[in-house]
Amino acid sequence: MLEKQYTDKTIFEDVAKFFRESRIAKALTDKTTVYESHVRRFWNSARYEEKDKMIYSAVRKRDENGQNEDLEIKFNVGDIRRVLELGDSDDDPTIISERLCKGLWCRMGFTGHINGKMGKTMF
Repeated sequence: MLEKQYTDKTIFEDVAKFFRESRIAKALTDKTTVYESHVRRFWNSARYEEKDKMIYSAVRKRDENGQNEDLEIKFNVGDIRRVLELGDSDDDPTIISERLCKGLWCRMGFTGHINGKMGKTMF
């Protein structure tokens, strides 16, 4: 709903323009369907490995016989930045506080140990 046709000549025009031109525009406007069950499955199996700086999780897919199979996936922060087209790099400074970042993780459904090793190394 940030498209110009919806926000032009409204009180939201300036805010919408700011978001359309920001690095997070794709993350805000992408219309990919995300199912709650997928999000829960991701967070229930996600782990961060410091040695290779990768995030590991499991996804379920159906094989050619229609049977469910679990596949491990791995990705890093650079992959997330590339997919969301953030236009920045790992070396850019983080502009949000540790407290805010942890709060965002909780709102997204993360139930792991935020104050553990992962939390301290990522924030």
